[in-house]
Amino acid sequence: MPELPEVETIRRDLEKEVVGKRIKTVEVTGMRSIRRHATAEEFSGRLEGRKVASVQRRGKYLLLLLDDADLLVVHLGMSGQLLRAKGPKEPLAKHTHVVITFSSAGQLRYVDPRTFGELFVSTPDELAEAAPELAHLGFDPIEDVISWNRFAEMLHVKKRKLKDLLMDQRFIAGIGNIYSDEILWEAGLRSDRGSDTLSAQEVRRLSRAMQEILQDAIKHRGSSLADQQYRDLFGETGTYQQQHNVYDREGLPCRRCRTPLTRVKANGRSHFLCSNCQV
Repeated sequence: MPELPEVETIRRDLEKEVVGKRIKTVEVTGMRSIRRHATAEEFSGRLEGRKVASVQRRGKYLLLLLDDADLLVVHLGMSGQLLRAKGPKEPLAKHTHVVITFSSAGQLRYVDPRTFGELFVSTPDELAEAAPELAHLGFDPIEDVISWNRFAEMLHVKKRKLKDLLMDQRFIAGIGNIYSDEILWEAGLRSDRGSDTLSAQEVRRLSRAMQEILQDAIKHRGSSLADQQYRDLFGETGTYQQQHNVYDREGLPCRRCRTPLTRVKANGRSHFLCSNCQV
């Protein structure tokens, strides 16, 4: 699933490519991708004629603010892609479910093989009811400034395993399986450490690692794994997977201490760590 760095990469691309453009037509060929709407016509009718005013991100969600104050909300799910096309003559990718055509030429296409993602239109007032998960998001680790002391208090109150807590969208918005592993390795902390056991120095290391890993991943335009399902707005893969220190590197030597890396299964997920230098 695309995490914060991938979604932020797409947000920045959308900001450059679609802000100020007016939507001419919307074509829907997959109703599951707009499942919160009763009909394709209802979904299209709320978009056609509207201009994109700005693009925001909340956790792993994209919010395109329209000039009538409505919001087009996009969640990429497991395999969703937003792709920019120059026009209708460009071949459609397989599993294209929504095509937005702009008045000034160009299209925005939503592609999703597994159809866990979705698009829907909401007013700001209705958003909390339409998507309660958005109303309960935790702080944004690259947008919200939180002091180390405050972060320490938040960690100590929760008393949970670090990896589980980092992935809890109600605590921190946007971090998933990949970046939680990378952050914990960078901080030198085990995934099963209790959040209330960290020293002041360990809290600082964790906070710094979270900032550095996420910013570096955005700089490299996200991670595209072996399936290459994550692609940016222009259909290109990210390159941060080449920088991964632990994720999907089972058996390879730790880049810090040379100990073979370990994969552990917990709660139906695999996570990767160094058993020697993560304590």
